Amino acid sequence: MTPAISTQNLGKTYRVGFFMRRVRGLHDLTLDVQPGEAFGLIGPNGAGKTTAIKILMGLHRSTEGAAQLFGVDVGVPASRQRVGFLPERPYFYAHLTAREVLHFYGQLFGMPKALRHQRVEMLIERVALTRFADVTLAKYSKGMLQRVGLCQALLHDPDLIVLDEPMSGLDPLGRALVRDLILEQRAAGKTVFFSSHILSDVEAICDRVAILVGGELRECGLIADVVADRENLEAVLLGEMAAVTDESALGVL
Repeated sequence: MTPAISTQNLGKTYRVGFFMRRVRGLHDLTLDVQPGEAFGLIGPNGAGKTTAIKILMGLHRSTEGAAQLFGVDVGVPASRQRVGFLPERPYFYAHLTAREVLHFYGQLFGMPKALRHQRVEMLIERVALTRFADVTLAKYSKGMLQRVGLCQALLHDPDLIVLDEPMSGLDPLGRALVRDLILEQRAAGKTVFFSSHILSDVEAICDRVAILVGGELRECGLIADVVADRENLEAVLLGEMAAVTDESALGVL
């Protein structure tokens, strides 16, 4: 079976600062995510999670290695036809309403009008935004914008859903909503790939998890196996988080 996501020795080196200093954001990442799997990429801030996701989504070019989505190289735009993506900090046109934004994205996806209308209304109701569907996004809270982002990612019923820190900054109700949506997509046979720096976020959701620290893969396996030594794992994550370099604060990782 062709993996939904496959990377081989994937790496990314940035040039930063006045002297164009080299900063390694990702190094030698090799992993496969199978269709229908919920896969968590976990690590402290600055670990390289966003770098890996941006390469997969065609937003960054790798400097080493290769990656494919459903067997198609990520350098080919067609590789993302079956993908729904929610970045960590999504941006939407603030003067539009949630309903208008979703119809706009539906048109970009080339969805037929009737299907687009059906999916938009269903998703708005699913994330409890019906009352606010015709309010401009400028008036939305972070949690409400995150719900719109989830609707956008799911709008065209993708086979692969990629979510970068989808629970970051959300209140308990928002976190529960995101968790339930991910579980629903997994139950429907979709592949879910998401990043987090909080171990508990992935435990109730994922089949497998990979630990990324300092741009390098530390461990990858079944969730039960990876978190078996929970105390040591949390110490590693917290220790590495405290040691995150200044380069990570630039937002490139």
